Amino acid sequence: MPKFAANLTMMFNEHDFPARFAAAASAGFDAVEFLFPYDYAPAEVRQWLNENNLKNVLFNLPPGDWAAGERGIAAIPGREEEFRAGVAKAVEYALVLGTPQLHMMAGLIPANSDKSLHRKTYLENMKFAAQELAKHQLNLLLEPINTRDMPGYFLNTQAQAHELRSECGEPNVKVQMDFYHAQIMEGDLATTFKKYFNDIAHTQIASVPNRNEPDDGEVNYAYLFKLMDDMGYQGWVGCEYRPKGKTEDGLGWLQSLMK
Repeated sequence: MPKFAANLTMMFNEHDFPARFAAAASAGFDAVEFLFPYDYAPAEVRQWLNENNLKNVLFNLPPGDWAAGERGIAAIPGREEEFRAGVAKAVEYALVLGTPQLHMMAGLIPANSDKSLHRKTYLENMKFAAQELAKHQLNLLLEPINTRDMPGYFLNTQAQAHELRSECGEPNVKVQMDFYHAQIMEGDLATTFKKYFNDIAHTQIASVPNRNEPDDGEVNYAYLFKLMDDMGYQGWVGCEYRPKGKTEDGLGWLQSLMK
């Protein structure tokens, strides 16, 4: 059975963020991920992890002005100084939390913009972030995101992410495969996972099309979980879905796997 991490940004929203750690542990999770920890001091988050015997396996670099609609700045020309400060801040948190890898959000690109300039900026920022993270044995992750949920996002497919990873050339740059995003953009999930297996360091799950529990919708996750086991996948599976109701009431899919 794969290793599952609760996404505390989307799950257990019946509780305030600090209480979600205990809720996740009580539900049987050994690890958690979340979008951003920056509203809290690193020591606070570390305490919640320790109190509940949880690992933190992933969070994102600072995304720019999230409240104003920004979704990352790695591919945004003119924001390099802010990006570099964000890398330093994320590394500070990762070292306190024991987080092994960080996701770099690319950002939203205007339809009429110079795509080559955005690509150049993204690669330069990727190389900088990867080299900074490598000083602390941390991985930098790229995640394609679908254009239905996030129109204009720079990075949309596994092929695109792996091409950029390869071009960057830094060994600690890996890709996360969110099966929800990949199904919407590409389909052919099993073949894609097998093709890029060696450079996929994290996966995420949710039903398609509604992004609810993974035992609903059009994706056969039982098949994909078995594929992960058969291939010896060692990474975590982030449960980045929106529960239909109370989180605990929708965990039958996980409980059946644990029997």
